[in-house]
Parts: sequence; structure tokens; C-alpha cells
Amino acid sequence: MTMIKTIGNKGQIELGNEYTGQDALIDQIEPGVWIIKLGQFIPHSEQWLHQENVKSKLDEAVTWAEKNPPKS
Repeated sequence: MTMIKTIGNKGQIELGNEYTGQDALIDQIEPGVWIIKLGQFIPHSEQWLHQENVKSKLDEAVTWAEKNPPKS
């Protein structure tokens, strides 16, 4: 779907209420040309948590914690 939008005086473009609060990756291909993609993005400081070896250790820890509740 092609849309024509006017850029506001603060540099904003309204995409529609259905996109409110969502994260978007904006890639500037050349001056005046952008590609916008919705998605979930992981902060640099948290990317290590998604490495396969770390992820499997975290999954094991969560499984153990679910089976071994804290003792009072």
C-alpha cells in the first residue's frame, strides 16, 4: 500500500494508530529514501542473553527454578 504523508514541523510522520507503541527499524537507503520495518529489537547490552550457549543455560536455570521453589 502506498501512502502520501506530510512530514510535520517536528520531523514526524503519522503512520496510523495501529502502529502506536511498536518498535520500528528505519533504514535510510539514500537521502530522502527510507525503508521502515516493524519488529522487536534487542538492546546491545542484552544481546549476549540470546546467544545459543547462554540461552540454553538460562533455559536450564529457569526449569530448575520452576521445579525447586524457594524454601521458607
